[in-house]
Amino acid sequence: MKCLALALLSMTAAPALADERCAVDDRDREVCLGQPASRIAALSPGATELTYAAGAGEQVVAVVAYSDYPPEAKGVQSVGSHTRMDLETLVSLGPDLVIGWITGNPAEQLETLESLGLPVFMIEPRSVEGVASAIERLARLAGSEAAGDAEAARFREGMAALAERHAESEPVSVFYQVWDEPLMTVNDEHLIGQVVTLCGGVNVFGELSRLVPRLDDESLLAADPEAIIAGGMGEENRHWLTHWEQYPALTAVARDNLFFVPPSLIQRPTPRLLEGSRILCEKLEVARGRR
Repeated sequence: MKCLALALLSMTAAPALADERCAVDDRDREVCLGQPASRIAALSPGATELTYAAGAGEQVVAVVAYSDYPPEAKGVQSVGSHTRMDLETLVSLGPDLVIGWITGNPAEQLETLESLGLPVFMIEPRSVEGVASAIERLARLAGSEAAGDAEAARFREGMAALAERHAESEPVSVFYQVWDEPLMTVNDEHLIGQVVTLCGGVNVFGELSRLVPRLDDESLLAADPEAIIAGGMGEENRHWLTHWEQYPALTAVARDNLFFVPPSLIQRPTPRLLEGSRILCEKLEVARGRR
């Protein structure tokens, strides 16, 4: 690691270029580069998607496990998982920008990268605007503003149109299942909770204080939602929903309102959230039609 640190020091000792790029990350820290990033390490699947969405996919030289979208990302060098990176491999790839995940990456590993002189830009979009803004800020750092700004505008406009379409929809009480063991959901402040509201849903656990509350079956039975929506463990895996079929008195079960949304479309804060939101809104329309 010492030799890598020396190499990085020599790289960062060069005078700043005229094409300096600065952006404020989601920890309110300004990150500046002497020139547009040409070698980017994305340390979460969401960061990878956002970087490609920003038009900087060709600059990505390192990703982590499950960075499977867009398909080109599968061919990029993996440096471990988002919870434990192989720092030797990561640093050897010579990134000039690292995109970190605030609550997902180990703080000590990110601090090590910063101590070696690597610029670390922290992201964690928690709103529709946050997703669009992340795309624009990454595009600024990568010098791909034209592509990034266009994608951010497309996403904003699509989400706004969806919100307008469902602004007067009849409310549907909803339980969104984000995990099975332990049973976990989201509150109204969570990005998924915001999508439920946008679609005219009423999150039965939306007022809980924790962003991702833990529950038990008894709590769900007492809330008796009209619809249950789950992401499952894979893109085609609905088995979390079959668990609730043992409770035929549940309104969601009685009306066959047990719905699946592919998790990569709804549980990653990326532009594909627009597609996931459309699916979720469609499921709630089905629930309204079954009254």
